[in-house]
Amino acid sequence: MLGQGKKSKTASAKVDTIIGQQTRIEGDIHFSGGLHIDGRIKGGVIAESGSGSVLTVSEHGSIEGDVRVPTVILNGSVTGDVRCSEHIELAAKARVDGDVYYNLIEMAMGAMVNGSLVHDAETDSSVLSFDRDNTESSGVSE
Repeated sequence: MLGQGKKSKTASAKVDTIIGQQTRIEGDIHFSGGLHIDGRIKGGVIAESGSGSVLTVSEHGSIEGDVRVPTVILNGSVTGDVRCSEHIELAAKARVDGDVYYNLIEMAMGAMVNGSLVHDAETDSSVLSFDRDNTESSGVSE
């Protein structure tokens, strides 16, 4: 459906809830597991923290509100900010009117983002503990 020629690991994720094409929901949605949206959401879509949840929005689906989900596969539209702690896949018909905060991004030709792309990876503590002054003064003297 989204990547006709290839199958990604996230595209085959288990779907627990489907919001059909003729369905319109007003209000925030809180979920865990897999959520597939073909309809329209007017409100935020928020995954339970630490749940490893996956949100899939088809080319018919749209969200007017902020999205906070670890993994997002988007082929529809989002009007609002998208925050993905793990992975976001923007398919050819994806459209985001807002900022995208991501750790890993995959973007197909034709996808549009009208906002900022912000790499938001967790900071590696080993980089923060590096002290340049200590390494220079620990040189071997003869």
